[in-house]
Amino acid sequence: MSLPYRPNVGIALFNAEGLVFAGHSHSAGPEVVLPGFDWQMPQGGIDPDEDIVAAARRELDEETGVTQAELLAVTDEWWSYDFPPYDGPPHKLIAFRGQRQRWVAFRFTGREDEIDIGKPNGDEPPEFSEWRWRPLNQMPEIVVPFKRPVYARVAAAFAAFALPVMAEGAAG
Repeated sequence: MSLPYRPNVGIALFNAEGLVFAGHSHSAGPEVVLPGFDWQMPQGGIDPDEDIVAAARRELDEETGVTQAELLAVTDEWWSYDFPPYDGPPHKLIAFRGQRQRWVAFRFTGREDEIDIGKPNGDEPPEFSEWRWRPLNQMPEIVVPFKRPVYARVAAAFAAFALPVMAEGAAG
């Protein structure tokens, strides 16, 4: 019998300049993080019967401390990724094959000094060790390989909210 996918929400938080929040991620269970591919956007599980936008706002607060954000868009489709092989210590995610995600885009409307990636989150350790604003189209290159196809879809889906990045060598 195949393991199920865990329902999950991903969040693209854009600042006023069109850059997205990227957090330097820790390795957690089957979501193995590789050196050089350890940046990602906030994400987290969806509780049973929880609304997608409510789940996104909850996860955004838990992982970044951000509560001031304007809703921009929500993907209609679920996009899935499989976890890579894992033989580490027991972890809550080993009951799943991977995660199926819907993505939510927000525009950050607060102040940067309100962002707190180290705030207590129950029994869970902080998701990120550092953060920065990055161009959305760079995210697929700096996330772990097993998440790249989903990140490429996110970059395409939310391109209208992103900073337009000039082609290399283009006059500006």
